[in-house]
Formats: sequence, C-alpha cells, structure tokens
Amino acid sequence: MEPLDFKNMNLTVKPPAAIYPFCDDWRNTSEGSALHLANIFLFFGFMGNSSFYGLLYLFSCLTMGFFCSTLWAWSDNCTTDSFLWSFALLGVCLGQVLHVAYRLKSVSFKREFQELYSCMFKKLGVSLTHFGKIVACCDGQVHAIERDHCFAIEGKTTIDKLSVLLSGRTAPIPHGVSGIVGMYQSRRVQLGIGPSGHSRIRVTVNGEFLHYIYPFQFLDSPEWDSLRPSEEGVFQVTLCADNACRYVGWRRKKLYLLFAKDRYIAKIFALVVRNDIAEKLCSLNDKALNRSGQRYDIRLPSYCHMTGTELEKADVFLQVPMQGARTA
Repeated sequence: MEPLDFKNMNLTVKPPAAIYPFCDDWRNTSEGSALHLANIFLFFGFMGNSSFYGLLYLFSCLTMGFFCSTLWAWSDNCTTDSFLWSFALLGVCLGQVLHVAYRLKSVSFKREFQELYSCMFKKLGVSLTHFGKIVACCDGQVHAIERDHCFAIEGKTTIDKLSVLLSGRTAPIPHGVSGIVGMYQSRRVQLGIGPSGHSRIRVTVNGEFLHYIYPFQFLDSPEWDSLRPSEEGVFQVTLCADNACRYVGWRRKKLYLLFAKDRYIAKIFALVVRNDIAEKLCSLNDKALNRSGQRYDIRLPSYCHMTGTELEKADVFLQVPMQGARTA
C-alpha cells in the first residue's frame, strides 16, 4: 500500500467552535448604564461608618445599588440568577433601612439630656447609641435642688456619685482658656442660656467663696478624680444653690460597671471630667489677684499650699510680673 501524499492533498481543518461566544462589540444600550450606576452606589455606600446616620447612609446606598442591579439583570433573559440575587439583597438592604430608621426615631431623650448631649458629648463624636447607655446608667432621672439648699456639705456629704448641672447661669470664658475647655463655654453661649436671672451653684470652703458652678459643668469633678474606685471620701467644700436648678447624677458603682463594660465611654468621661477640672482651675486663676491688681499663677507650687491670709502677706507673689511685662 502506497503512503498518502499529504502535500498534494488539499485538506482544510476547521477550527472547533468556541464554547462561549466572543463579545465582538460593546452593547450600547441603556441597560448597561444601570449596571454602572449600581456599582457607583455600592462604591459610595461602603464609605459609611457605624453610627446611626452612617448605617442609614450605608444601607440606603446599597438599596439603590441593588435596585439598579436588579433592573440591569431584568433586561437580560440570560441573567435570571443575577436577578434573583440582586432582588434578594435589595429586600435585605431595604429592611435594614427601615430598621435603622425605626431605631433612630426611637432614640429620643428629654430636653435636658438633648442639651447635655449637644453641649458636652456631640462635639467629641459620641454616638447616640453610647449616649443612650450613659443616660440609662442614671435611669434617665433629673434631680432638682431648691434655692438655698445644699448639694453637698463640707466634711459631711459622702462622695458617692458624679453629677452635672443642667440648668443654671452661663459662665464667662476665663482669661486664657482655649481648646476643648473653651469649646464647652462657647457651646453654652450657643444654647442661648443668658448670664442673668438663672440659677447657679455656689462653692465655698470654711465659709469663704471659691467659685460658681454653671450649666453643663460637673458639680463634683475634683472629688471624683481624687478617689480611686475602691476608696471613699467626703466633700471638702460646700455646694449651695443660689436659685432652683436641676442636675443629673450617676452613682459611682453603676458608672464604674459601665466603664468596665465599655472602655470607650470610660475614656470619654475621663476627658470631660479632667477638662472640667482644668476649666475650674482657670476660673480660679482668673480671679486670683494681689493688692497691686496683678494676676497670680496657680501653677506656682507655693500658691497651692497657702491660705488666703498667708497669701496676702507673702512678698514673693507681690513680685510676680504681669503678662507681657519685661523681666530683668
């Protein structure tokens, strides 16, 4: 048998047909724009944060994104599975939007707590969820002090809670106060609480006036910061109301239990309490003047350990120059 002469044969081999058809041309239809719009919504949606408003923004964008994806999948008969998944995810995200909106509407507080949140916690980025835990820790109760009644008596009242004055007189911004400390004072002015005709708490020691406590200031921040959780103590000052006022108080044990469960709230309270103490110190420094009209500096160690009578007789403080004066 003679071998085949493949050179003289005219054989053509057809290439096998492709399993999946190649996309030769782009589809210039309106359905393609819906897919692009869906991905744009998904892109911006995943930029939301974990707060109530952030979750509402997140699931709203995801709802719009999966809605556009559902429209795109509906236009093609070969994408039934994509349509079903997009429609299912659309329903889930829409349900989350309604759930977050309901929770956001249900998170409502009394007017006093709303003002407390706006003045002290909102500027620090505290979410309504965390503030709700803070309000729940005090059982949502607001206490009242009648005129000339004492909140604490020197040497008698035990330190068993942390309290904030909710209604009272707005404090003037002390000289040299800035930053976060001055932010609280400015916020009080924005709330429209005037400097006259409102209640305030007068702080005295041994019958001598120290300073006033104004709205959204802690009543007992120095006492709170001076004790450890396991320690007990009594007030070293007397706090008396000039007029009727209202305050909110947290019991020490319940508040420390909240700190143990949520470290974020513990850090927030540490910040606002210590800023309140700094604000009170700046207020005392602004009022401390010698007989020459010069302002004392409370950062001088000897000043902090001298009584008022000894301070007036001390010659070293009479030599403290005024701010801006030249020193030899």
